[in-house]
Amino acid sequence: MEYAKILEDIRNNIEKVIVGKREVIDLMLTALISSGHILLEDVPGVGKTTIAKALAKSISCEFKRVQFTPDLLPSDLTGINVYNQKLNEFEFKKGPLFTNILLADEINRATPRTQSSLLECMGKDR
Repeated sequence: MEYAKILEDIRNNIEKVIVGKREVIDLMLTALISSGHILLEDVPGVGKTTIAKALAKSISCEFKRVQFTPDLLPSDLTGINVYNQKLNEFEFKKGPLFTNILLADEINRATPRTQSSLLECMGKDR
């Protein structure tokens, strides 16, 4: 199957859920192909979460959303080692960054340390 046809199918599938955002969808698909990141800035209630969920479902990926708040810690994003008394060992509990598509909402509300943690993870080689 030709790549252009696949991308057209994904775009059409997303447009079944959200209307009037073709340019945004095309830019999202471009970022997806190039393994990039997307910054969606818009007023509340225009479908940013919906479009991200639709993209994830269209390509059969896992989607998570994080609401950034001043009390959010870097470990809330990346995960943490938790001691399991039954196994007498530490086990890693993954944070929401361990997903295919993550919607990080209101990043500006988080502390600089938490923002830095997110940016560091975004910069890691895949």
